[in-house]
Amino acid sequence: MMLAIDFVVVAVIFVAAVGAMSCKNLVSSVLLGGLASLVASYLFLRMGAPDVAMTEAAIGAALTTVIFLVATRRTQEVEE
Repeated sequence: MMLAIDFVVVAVIFVAAVGAMSCKNLVSSVLLGGLASLVASYLFLRMGAPDVAMTEAAIGAALTTVIFLVATRRTQEVEE
């Protein structure tokens, strides 16, 4: 049963990553990248690395996503 959950988690990461690359909207791409990072942190937790999982969730999913969203907003304001 746990192996099936791992396959679903990997499939979610793959779909989110491909979706992030193929989206035309930058905000959607950033959010899908954050989702892939957040699900990857769950996978790290399942593999027995809670310190890596917490770092990935805090830096990869949260901080990087917020920085990219702020940069996207500021870039759109300058272009207008």
